[in-house]
Amino acid sequence: MPSRRIVHTNPPPLETDDVKVVAIGTAAWIVGLLVLLVLALTDAVDVPGWWLGMCGYGIALGLYGIRYCQRRHAAIQRDPDRGLPRTS
Repeated sequence: MPSRRIVHTNPPPLETDDVKVVAIGTAAWIVGLLVLLVLALTDAVDVPGWWLGMCGYGIALGLYGIRYCQRRHAAIQRDPDRGLPRTS
């Protein structure tokens, strides 16, 4: 029995503000670190040290991601013909 699968074309890529997305994620890590620091300093909860470390790593990677997205956006603006990947 032949399959009756409908083939759709791929939609075009969405234009997004990647810097804003990464900045919001980084801000969430900062808020998490601040909350954990307040809880640790007031002795309200015994906060494991690795939780604070994870927040620190999240912030560091977020800052790197912001810079990466800014440089990528600038490269796409400089050379729009090469900036977007080819559609398959």
